Amino acid sequence: MIAFDHAPQTRSNGQSMQIEDTAIPEIKIITPRRFADSRGFFAEWHNAAALAEAGIRIAFCQDNLSLSARKGTVRGLHFQLPPMAQTKLVGVMAGRALDVALDLRLGSPTYMRHVAVELTAERGNQLLVPEGFAHGFCALSDATLIFYKITAPYSPAHDSGIHWADPALGIRWPVEERAAILSEKDMKLPRLDPANPPFRYRA
Repeated sequence: MIAFDHAPQTRSNGQSMQIEDTAIPEIKIITPRRFADSRGFFAEWHNAAALAEAGIRIAFCQDNLSLSARKGTVRGLHFQLPPMAQTKLVGVMAGRALDVALDLRLGSPTYMRHVAVELTAERGNQLLVPEGFAHGFCALSDATLIFYKITAPYSPAHDSGIHWADPALGIRWPVEERAAILSEKDMKLPRLDPANPPFRYRA
């Protein structure tokens, strides 16, 4: 499930991956090519050179794993404030998840708009979420394992977020608010304050 305002553009980058544009130009769907045989398959999860050929140059510093034991678990919407803002490359190693990126850059042509993509271990697709976006996901199956790369380490002093079910965001989640499985921290996240956006757009 992908929230597009228009049909995405798809291109192949060499032999290793497919890169799709979304309704928000900075957000990309990246699907590594799988080379399969009777044993299974091989794929490059991340290839910096292939991304650079497509104009995507990112220096990741850390890899994270997140296991959601039960379907309906929601994590987010999270972001880190400058100067510790993060770009993320998110994929699913087991199960399925709806992955959401929300533009929080004041002055952006897509301010307050979002992209929602179903990521699955079966397809191996990934979502590139740049700095300036809030990120979250909902597990669509039990035992959903998320793998993601980040460009800045966790910083408690810069850690922030907004409430995932804020109706002003217009996100259609696959679980009702009263049924979602949340951390205590995420339950207490505030609604977005339009008068005090966390990021500014740079053209």
